[in-house]
Amino acid sequence: MASMSEREALAALAWLVENGADEALEQDPVNRLAKSAAPSPAPSVEAARPAEPARERRSAFRTPEPPPVWTPPPESLATPVEGLADAETLAKGAESVEALHAALRAFEGCALKASAKNTVIGRGNPDAKLILIGEAPGANEDRLGKPFVGEAGRLLDEMLKWIGLDESNAYITNVLFWRPPGNRNPTDAELALCRPFIDRQIELMQPSLLMFLGGIAAKSMLHESRGILKLRGHWYDYQTTPGGRVIPALATLHPAYLLRQPAQKRFAWQDFLKFKQAVRESVHNS
Repeated sequence: MASMSEREALAALAWLVENGADEALEQDPVNRLAKSAAPSPAPSVEAARPAEPARERRSAFRTPEPPPVWTPPPESLATPVEGLADAETLAKGAESVEALHAALRAFEGCALKASAKNTVIGRGNPDAKLILIGEAPGANEDRLGKPFVGEAGRLLDEMLKWIGLDESNAYITNVLFWRPPGNRNPTDAELALCRPFIDRQIELMQPSLLMFLGGIAAKSMLHESRGILKLRGHWYDYQTTPGGRVIPALATLHPAYLLRQPAQKRFAWQDFLKFKQAVRESVHNS
């Protein structure tokens, strides 16, 4: 079989993922509607023949060679150290939110970008003083290029509405800007590559309050090892740089988790009421 070009491999992969085939199973398709066991054939004269040598029998059941898989040339891949250095340089060089977003879209240091449809940055008011930070884009977010636009996003919007917030007075983003294949959890290296852009965005927007949605976001942003059930409902001091401005940050449960565990919504509601009270105090003191 002829080797595939990079463009052909990515197009084939994108087609498979779009149609839901995002897990490798077996080489040949399996007809699961067929009968589980076929009737045994009647004994024949062939069965009386001497057994074939073991080497010849094994050759009949030799596993077929796997199809060629495209691998990017080594020179096209940046090491994590090189990618992180590029991310820090691009982020620090941005003097506005718009310039930062342009730099992020031009950043090629994270391998996730090659399998994603869009760079998912944020939605809402970039001049808002309230920033909510989630985990990573899913399939809907990757397709539309905006965070929290699926079922979990609709739940988040409803929760925000009940405390008087929406896209006009809040900004929603993630700790990861590209969808991980199969919606797997991001690696520490992938989170580290995105962190300079997140920190710089917070520096440029100068929010008065932050909310971290879910364990990955809370642990990553706070450098914590405890799970979200331990972290939620508490306020933390967030700083983009040591000695920098302190921003109060509240950790809570991710809306996608609440869809799977509806009984936990009461805890998230308590957290959102805390956030609402903090917003009122922030407005009163400003």
